[in-house]
Amino acid sequence: MPKLYIVKLSDEERKKLHSMVNTGVNSARVFIRARVLLLSDEEKIDEEIAEALKIHTHRVARIRKRYVQEGLDKALNERFRSGKPLALDAKGEATLVALACSNPPEGRTVWTMQLLADKLVELQVTDAISDETVRLHLKKTSSGRGKRGIGRSRR
Repeated sequence: MPKLYIVKLSDEERKKLHSMVNTGVNSARVFIRARVLLLSDEEKIDEEIAEALKIHTHRVARIRKRYVQEGLDKALNERFRSGKPLALDAKGEATLVALACSNPPEGRTVWTMQLLADKLVELQVTDAISDETVRLHLKKTSSGRGKRGIGRSRR
């Protein structure tokens, strides 16, 4: 099967890639991408490159394609990953901490993570939030001053 994306590096690009490979200051992912482009420029086939670098042929093809379509810098560096939006913004997190520090609801001795999550939804701070997300948000706050035993479970 003929290659759809043929890599032809300029002398300047080749020097840059050799420098990147030889210095060892880049991440492993960038190193692999640079090696793929150098080997592609030497007219090696995807299977040879994949075997030499211990990666999958699909990865070789994707790196080639990205180089041809978007250029050297885009082929070497990762795309921005948006990730999942945060469940709570700064205001929501402040509300959570204030709730956790307040007196628990009637008939309860302490706030549970699920109670806090339900209260945040009730107050329309967020549409939905899990007790685990509440725990993680509380864990990253370093407030421990004040009442003795805050954050500890009661025995």
